[in-house]
Amino acid sequence: MTRWRRGLSVRGGEVAFALLGLPLGVLGGVYAVAVLYAGALLSLTVLGLPFVAAALVGARGIGGLHRRLVGRLLGERVAAPPASARPSGLLARGRAVLTDPVAWRALLYLLLRLPLGALGFLTVVGLPLSSVWLAGFPLWVRLLEPGPRAVDWLDVAGPPVGLAVLAAVPAVLRALSRANRALARALLGPVRSQQRVRELEHARATLLAENTDRLRRLERDLHDGTQAQLVALAITLSLADDALGEAAPGGAVAFGGAAASGAGSGADLGRLRALVDRARGQTDDTITGLRRLTRGIHPVALDGGLAEALPALTATSPVPVTLRLDLRERPAEVIERAVYFCAAELLTNVAKHSGARTVDLTASAVDGRVRLTVRDDGRGGAGIGAGTGLTGLAERLAAVDGRLRVDSPPGGPTLVTAELPSKL
Repeated sequence: MTRWRRGLSVRGGEVAFALLGLPLGVLGGVYAVAVLYAGALLSLTVLGLPFVAAALVGARGIGGLHRRLVGRLLGERVAAPPASARPSGLLARGRAVLTDPVAWRALLYLLLRLPLGALGFLTVVGLPLSSVWLAGFPLWVRLLEPGPRAVDWLDVAGPPVGLAVLAAVPAVLRALSRANRALARALLGPVRSQQRVRELEHARATLLAENTDRLRRLERDLHDGTQAQLVALAITLSLADDALGEAAPGGAVAFGGAAASGAGSGADLGRLRALVDRARGQTDDTITGLRRLTRGIHPVALDGGLAEALPALTATSPVPVTLRLDLRERPAEVIERAVYFCAAELLTNVAKHSGARTVDLTASAVDGRVRLTVRDDGRGGAGIGAGTGLTGLAERLAAVDGRLRVDSPPGGPTLVTAELPSKL
């Protein structure tokens, strides 16, 4: 029942957009046709290029209005294209307007919007009126033609056909709304190259911020952690040196036994051993801290490539991992590092959030493309922006021209795919 109710429902914004579609489509279509027709006629005169340039500026503005209307009524947020270039000089500015791809695409949108607007208006107004006429056909024909009239096939087929047409209105309206969203995305947003530049700029800014934070954390950890441990180690060794002097005033000590030359007591030797043990433990802690810090800079395992780094990484995972490698070519170092950290982050997410029992990790480097897939049998529900670090991971991959896709329905399984070029 819920499925039927959802199939027959439409959003108010879709109805309003369809009702406005005909007048706005006619105005936009007439504008586009007039621009092209008048521009062609005036192209042989000095007024041709200035007219077309002014018309393109207007088309850009009208396209902006349509983009906001699509966002408001259809819920499709189309990114605003960058502002048109404004070089100094009248001729240079005119050339920039005439070669502006955003303006020409907006003009094309106004042309294509006319048939879609007409179809939308017909769907919202024409189809319901037609369904009412068909459903009440036996009544209307008898009102128009009084007197006895035999029942024919139109009387029988009219009502069910009318109800079927009325039931099809929501589906047709939703299909037209999808077409309008796609048209707006394709023609009213930034050009693909402009969008790519914007994505790369955003990814670069994100990476710079992350690297700055990482360097600050590294400095803080070195200052508050490793440096403090080295200072404590130096103090311990100094105390051991003092104890050594007290235990052996003559300067000779025999390690490996409990005896020492001179007048050292067993208590002094015990204190010396305790200090040496403490120094050894502090040394081990310092080495561990240094390894933890340097691991985030460049994993030593990557010196041998992904073929050696990924098996070592999956061996440390708390969730059993089945690893499949097809590395026919070695990617660039920056790509290897991105793939390694991507795999490490995804395995960490699996261990922390998924509740999975097994993981399949596949990595391939073939024909100039690197592909990493991580599949787990956990509870699912993961997504970019869901608080599992996938948003930052997607931005990090975008900085090296990579893409991250997440397929994680509730209940699982979760499949995360990262694709990158082998070289930048």
